Amino acid sequence: MTNEARNKTLPNKAAVLEELGGHPAVKAILAWNSEALTDARFDRNELTLSFEPEQICAAARAVQAAGYNFFEDMTAVDWFPASPRFQLSYHILSHQYKEYIRLRVLLKGDEPSIESLTPVWPSANFYEREVFDLFGIRFDGHPNLRRIMMPDDWQGHPLRKDYPVEGYR
Repeated sequence: MTNEARNKTLPNKAAVLEELGGHPAVKAILAWNSEALTDARFDRNELTLSFEPEQICAAARAVQAAGYNFFEDMTAVDWFPASPRFQLSYHILSHQYKEYIRLRVLLKGDEPSIESLTPVWPSANFYEREVFDLFGIRFDGHPNLRRIMMPDDWQGHPLRKDYPVEGYR
């Protein structure tokens, strides 16, 4: 699916914000910086809040202060050849509200990087290492960014869509 097709299926941000204005995560984000939120949608009983990459740590701190206290996991998607190429999805849990939210960012380029969430949630450490290892996304400020699954001398990042099926030879 192209970016244009994906964007056409997204709901109107203003309509979603009006509908979800009372949601604790949305309230926290709007109180922190309403302009930072690039997209919000509630689909299949899941809330996804999207941000520009440079805003992710501050957004994570805002939802953490609102009661979303547990970093569940994160993953990446390579949308090659579309641009922006990579999507990062952070899954956050609130024990207080007994619900999950997803924070999402889109990254451009063949050498993407983003600020590490380990200062906010130390449990992001191994997930960021996994995404670095398999997708090649760098996490600036990570305390120990090195391969976690592939051998140290491995060439490339195997979950990128342009990675050869049989590896580099």
